[in-house]
Amino acid sequence: PTDFEYQQISGLSNEVVAKLKDARPETIGKASRISGITPAAISLLLVYLKKHGLLRKLA
Repeated sequence: PTDFEYQQISGLSNEVVAKLKDARPETIGKASRISGITPAAISLLLVYLKKHGLLRKLA
């Protein structure tokens, strides 16, 4: 979501948070293609979304 607060996710570096806030990716796939976003950051994002029931599967 475009209004998502990335700084809520503990473990993300300030650089990653800044890049995600600037890009506001609509999907995990788009987030993973942002330069400087590590696989570890994507994993933290996925865990947070799943834990908070925000993860949707597209069929």
